[in-house]
Amino acid sequence: MCDCERYSPVCSCNSKQKRAVCSNLKASLEPGTMTRTAAWLCGLLLGFVWVVPTVVMSTPAELCKSMNTLKASLNLINRRQYMKHNFPINYTIRVHYEEVFRVHNISRLRARVQGLEARELQNLWLLVNQQVLKRILRVLPERHPSHKYTSDLENLFRMVQQVFQQVFQQQQLGPQGEEREPPERIQEILDRMSDPDVKVWKWKSVRPKALLDNCYRTMHCLFQDCFQSNEDFCSILHWRKGNKRLPKQA
Repeated sequence: MCDCERYSPVCSCNSKQKRAVCSNLKASLEPGTMTRTAAWLCGLLLGFVWVVPTVVMSTPAELCKSMNTLKASLNLINRRQYMKHNFPINYTIRVHYEEVFRVHNISRLRARVQGLEARELQNLWLLVNQQVLKRILRVLPERHPSHKYTSDLENLFRMVQQVFQQVFQQQQLGPQGEEREPPERIQEILDRMSDPDVKVWKWKSVRPKALLDNCYRTMHCLFQDCFQSNEDFCSILHWRKGNKRLPKQA
């Protein structure tokens, strides 16, 4: 058996043309050539993997920039200092039941509300946490060491809300140019939060740090394509204490 026949059963050495074809096949299967080809294919694949996240990213860049600024302000050191150490031990604040907005609330809404869009949950998150910050500010004297931080954070949320509205202004319009109504379940939550009749409110006592912890975690869940990570921030297991995968700033 000649060399070319070892590389392919369709090869034979019966003619010059076939010998030329088989010679090319043999060359393409030489170890050095295979290594170069494999390296080229791997490089192409890696390039594709790195390009894909920028293509499929759903949150606009200008909004992600604001979210990363907000993330920096909500870091763990700040949350501990301003929402825990500067308050009496076990100090709690009364908030609306709807203002205790956790990761599992997001999962529940996604499962129960048909056609729920990401921007509707993001808008709800912004409104809920602005209300939370207002409630914290109401119990803080102006000279309290946490007052300025909380006030600055509230202003930052207001700025993010403005960016959010500018980015999604066109998407909030219906086919006839009218403003689209949020899903019924989302509207119910917003209505209860703004209901002036305090008798119908459901209250819950929560520590200030726990409120901002909820804010930080749900932010990562709803805007996770703004934060470069392979972690599933919408998983409750991700945020459990003792989880070794937990980010240092969680």
